[in-house]
Order: sequence, then structure tokens, then C-alpha cells
Amino acid sequence: MKRVFRRAKRTAVNARTKGEEYAQAKRTENDPPKSVPKISSTAIPEHREEVLSSARKFIYPLQHSKHKIVLISVSIVVGALLVFLTYATISLYRLGANSNFMYKVTQIVPFPIARVGSEFVAYENYLFELRRYMHYYETQQKLDFDSESGQQQLEEFERRALDRVITLSYVKRLAKEKDITVSSQEVDEQVQLLKDQNRLGNGDQVFEDVLQDYFGWSAADFKRYLSQEILTQKVVAAMDTETQDRANAAYAELQAGTPFEQVAAKYSDDLASKNNGGQFGFDITKTSRDVTPQATDTLFGLQPGQYSTVINTGYSLEIFKLIEKKGDIVKGAHILFNFKDPSVYTNDMKEKQPARVYIPTAPAPAQ
Repeated sequence: MKRVFRRAKRTAVNARTKGEEYAQAKRTENDPPKSVPKISSTAIPEHREEVLSSARKFIYPLQHSKHKIVLISVSIVVGALLVFLTYATISLYRLGANSNFMYKVTQIVPFPIARVGSEFVAYENYLFELRRYMHYYETQQKLDFDSESGQQQLEEFERRALDRVITLSYVKRLAKEKDITVSSQEVDEQVQLLKDQNRLGNGDQVFEDVLQDYFGWSAADFKRYLSQEILTQKVVAAMDTETQDRANAAYAELQAGTPFEQVAAKYSDDLASKNNGGQFGFDITKTSRDVTPQATDTLFGLQPGQYSTVINTGYSLEIFKLIEKKGDIVKGAHILFNFKDPSVYTNDMKEKQPARVYIPTAPAPAQ
């Protein structure tokens, strides 16, 4: 009986304790939280900083991850670039690659093929020259460069292209010393003269098709080549004062009344015509390719019996005379004064300051 009484008493005590705990919890739940700060205008900065500090522990790891990704990406790009440059270097300097892909690479990356003094000769210039030779002989002459004869011819083209770009480098130095330049207008005028005489097609599209078919060139490539030619011609004309003097002396004799035939016999460098009054010996039309574009243009601008002034036709000076004109056909004569070869002026420079070539070159065949 006593045991039952004690058990009932403990149950009642436990029930009372739990009731008091429940009542206390309800009171605490209804009371405003003591930890929530009152936000006022002065407390806003502190509250904002508290929120930001809680967020930084999540932001900083994310920023670190982004920084790591950037470093990895940059490392991959740099590594790939180094591999590519190594491949390109081996292809160009050891294997002598001349593919269209490698040509495009040299247009972007300024690999040098030689050095003249303190200036580098671009590998791209060399491939520009070499590839026009190769394109012409592959497409027009059907030359197989994989054959033994084709390989021999390719070696000759490589020597020729390398010599041309190095020589052009010396010519540019002479042009700089003489303050000689070539304007885009001069180039455009020469192109228009060729078009007018139908030497490379009589329309823009035909003109571009001919350049592509024969040389693998665009119109811009042809203008580039033409600009180099005009620069070389102007440098030679400025350097070769002896030829200038001979031409002026011949023109002075014509002005003094000496017959054209006698002046031609005395001065002309054209051995085939000088003893025949300087006559070309064939009919000339506006599209004739047997004479220079300047010769055709000059002859069609003269009257029968009239002669021209001294005309610079590129690598020579000439005085023209119109003998007869019938419609679109003329007969003419000329007195020719050949300029000296550009090598006369560049060889001396090559001996004093030889070019340093960075690619292996095959020896020239014995003469």
C-alpha cells in the first residue's frame, strides 16, 4: 500500500514539473527576442557590415576558384602556343615547309629568313616569291615537284626567291638613302595601263582570274609585287646617271636636227634595230605584248614623223618615233638606253655587309 502511494506521489510531482516547464516555454515564446537589435539610421552601417561579413566566407572561396580557373586557362593557352611555335619553327627552318598553311602562319608571326645589317628579312616575303614560281609551274607547266627534275627546279626557285628578297632589302636601303618612295597612285596608274591594253584581261574580274590562275595572286598581291618593281626601277634610274646622260645627249641631237636614224645608230642599245633606223620591224597594236606598255601608250599618242621625249619604261629609257599609223595599227622606231642591272649597286653592299641567312640553301649547280 505504501509503495502504491509513493508511486502516485512521484507521478504528481512529475506532472507539476512538466506543467511549469510548459508554462515557462509559452511565456518565453511570447516575449520579444532579446538578441534582435533595433535598426536605426545609425545602426544601418553596422548591420550591413555584419551581413556582409557573414557572406564573405562564401564569396572568398568562389573568387579563389575563379582565379585558379583563369591561371589554368592561361597556362593551357601559353603551353599550346609554345607547342605551335615550336612546330612552326621546325617546319620552316629545318623542313623548309612552303604550304599555304605555313604561308598564312608567316603572315601572322614575323619569322625572319635573313638579316641584313640591323634589319630582318621576313620569311613571308620569301614564301610570297617562292609560291608564285611554284604556282605557275604547277598549273601552267604541269611540273611535278615530287619528281627528281621537279626537286631540282624547286631548289632553283628557292635560290631565286631568296636572292630576290635579300636584294630587295638592299634596294630598300638605297631608296631610303635617296629618299625614294612609291605611291599607291603610281601603282594604280600602272595597273590601269595594263588593263587598258588588255595585257591581263580587260575587266576587273578577268584581271583577277588571270592573276589567280597564273600566279595564285589576288589584286592586292599583284600591286605589292608591282610596287617592289617600281621602287627598284626608280632606285636604278636615280643611281645610273651615265645612262641618263646618254639619253639626254641623244635627245639633244634630235632637237638639233640630226636624223632619227643616225641618232639610233649612234646611241641605241637595241642591236637588232639600231642599224635599221631603230624600227621595231613589226606592227604594233594597243594589245601588243612585244613592246612595253609605255611604248604602246607613247606611240599611239604621236603623229606620223613625230618623236617623243625620253621615256622611262622601267628598266630602260627610250625615245620613240611614229612612222606610220593605220587605224589601230602603228609602225614605230625607238632608241633604247638600257639601265645597269640593279646588282651593280647591290652587289657592292652585299660584299661589305653580307646577309645572314637562317635557312639551309642548296648550292648553285656548276656552270
